[in-house]
Amino acid sequence: MSMITADTALLLGLALALGAGAVSFLSPCVLPLFPAYLSYITGVSVKDIQEDRSAPVRRKLLSHALVFLAGISIVFVSLGAGASFVGQWMQDLLTGDSGLLIQRLAGIFIIFMGFFVAGWIQIPAFMKERRFQYTKSTTSFAGTFFVGVGFAAGWTPCIGPIFASILMLAAAQPGQGLLYTIFYVIGFAVPFLVLTFFIGSSKWLVRKSGIIVKIGGVLMIAMGLILFLGLMPRIAAFLLDLISDSWLSKLG
Repeated sequence: MSMITADTALLLGLALALGAGAVSFLSPCVLPLFPAYLSYITGVSVKDIQEDRSAPVRRKLLSHALVFLAGISIVFVSLGAGASFVGQWMQDLLTGDSGLLIQRLAGIFIIFMGFFVAGWIQIPAFMKERRFQYTKSTTSFAGTFFVGVGFAAGWTPCIGPIFASILMLAAAQPGQGLLYTIFYVIGFAVPFLVLTFFIGSSKWLVRKSGIIVKIGGVLMIAMGLILFLGLMPRIAAFLLDLISDSWLSKLG
């Protein structure tokens, strides 16, 4: 049963990482600039991106979007692997219940970042963009890849705190840290690719992006509290019992 509970806790953490990636993309820092990014990496005008439904344009958008996301993924996953390594090293170095200590520190950090993402506190250091600038002279997959790397290297007011929280989660649970980062990347990539085909929907999402980010901030605070209080196993056990009871009632 403890193994099943641990697996349920892992699935819960992966779901939260997936949602964090989606919130990062749907944030006011990224989503409104989405058409401009597509135009920059493909060389297709914003007007043609929004109006041209032809197969060649769609193929160009999709291929460059995939290469752009590959550049982002390499940076994010590398940072996640590094955070997991540091977290494991700290647990091996410290004596006593070091895992619980790191988990509680990660919880405090995630709570703090949740308040920032929701807009309830201001941190000037996170309000500035620190981005590697890459001038794309021609449309090429190599150029698109480096634009993705440059995008991932930037700590914007929305992406930075959310991804930093995922890194802290990876450090607190180094055994699953790389998985959390991968699911964060998937959460970021899926809406990016979906909106590449349905870019007209981004106008509606832009209007709702502020609400989406506030909800994400509240979920970050909740996750931080769960980590700090060590409630993940209890919540996992509760969800497992809930699912089991539901299946038993259906069978009965």
